[in-house]
Amino acid sequence: MNDLETKLGECKLDTPAASDETSSSNSSSSDEEDEIPTYTVAMWDFNQCDPKKCSGRKLERMKLIKSLKIKQRFPGIVLTPVAKKCVSPEDREIIMTKGVAVVDCSWAKIDETPLGALKATHGRLLPFLVATNPINYGKPYQLSCVEAIAATMYITGFKSSALFYMNKFSWGHSFVELNQELLDIYSSCTDSTSVVAAQNKYIEEEQLKQQNRNTLPDFPSSSDDEEDSE
Repeated sequence: MNDLETKLGECKLDTPAASDETSSSNSSSSDEEDEIPTYTVAMWDFNQCDPKKCSGRKLERMKLIKSLKIKQRFPGIVLTPVAKKCVSPEDREIIMTKGVAVVDCSWAKIDETPLGALKATHGRLLPFLVATNPINYGKPYQLSCVEAIAATMYITGFKSSALFYMNKFSWGHSFVELNQELLDIYSSCTDSTSVVAAQNKYIEEEQLKQQNRNTLPDFPSSSDDEEDSE
């Protein structure tokens, strides 16, 4: 995580952006009953992404996500950068009864996207996570549609459903593997406040580790010592 740029105390936006779908999809090998959600999974598509690289479009073709009209209201959890709260385990009941929706737009065009028109009742941000999609690999917060959906499912207790969605992409397993520790931390929290606190603690600890590594002196290797002594 040496090259990650973070800000303490800030639960930054984490709505979906463009992602890559050039790889073939993989089916999940698990037999758990809750792999395929019984609740609604939806998205608003602002047509700003390359259709061939958009994970949301791929999920739509697979009938794993429902496309909403831009001004169509959605009663469930909505991942949007204009939200004030982070998603947390306490949102599980809302998702079970009303579903979860994401915004499919380009990260480069966030400022010109009319997100206010969505008027979400339960708007949510996602906490610090690192993207592994081919477009924004290694970048914090800049998740694709499927990464945002899966992260929300995982945090709110629908882990097998999260894995089911990520397994539709050959690179999908890397998202959970890279963010495993954080996802488990967030899913063990109680509410939005505790998720943000856990996020900030994690970032502070990682930054301290980086500082400590940067202050270590460069010692010669043992092989160099032996050569010098001859």
